[in-house]
Amino acid sequence: MTENSNPSRKAAPQPGPALEEARLRQQAIGVKLRHMFDEVVNEPVPDEFLDILRRADERSSDGSGA
Repeated sequence: MTENSNPSRKAAPQPGPALEEARLRQQAIGVKLRHMFDEVVNEPVPDEFLDILRRADERSSDGSGA
């Protein structure tokens, strides 16, 4: 048998500079997204939103459900 007898089993392509650049770009995007997410998570909840949640909790504990 020869090496090329099974065309579906090709050797994996060697990573080139374009692939490495794409990986670095993806990694940089991931770092920035994690940083942005951390900033949003650490932002304080607005008082107006807390009031809405409080009122919703009071309604659900009263059993009115409306």
